[in-house]
Amino acid sequence: MTKAQKIKICDWTLAILLPIVLASSIQLEATSSSGFFPVIFHIIVALPFMCLVVWHIYLHFHWKKWLTKFSKLKVPTRILWWLYILTFISGIASLIHWLINSDHSPLGGVHGKIGFLLIVFLIGHTIKRIKFFRRKK
Repeated sequence: MTKAQKIKICDWTLAILLPIVLASSIQLEATSSSGFFPVIFHIIVALPFMCLVVWHIYLHFHWKKWLTKFSKLKVPTRILWWLYILTFISGIASLIHWLINSDHSPLGGVHGKIGFLLIVFLIGHTIKRIKFFRRKK
């Protein structure tokens, strides 16, 4: 399988998962994360999504000097990267809190707000590259 095919598979999978993660996030925000199953569902769809983002980055940059390559990217893409890091870290912290207390916390609220910003930037990132998703004749 070529690099381009791997990127296409990764990107299409991300495009399919993005609205599911967004819908799950909106439900958790609207209900203050009440309910066991909505939280579990969010974790089940968001974790593979976050892993696919790392795979997407790997496919583009590999592991060699990828941090230095990020510094050369345009500002919106760098913001996207930092939002990803903050969302991931706050998500892990929120998960730990939720596993211990089984309730919504201010940390989870902050995670949700950062996550929404991430999704806004991800949608912009995708729209800018929408031609990649169109069939070539």
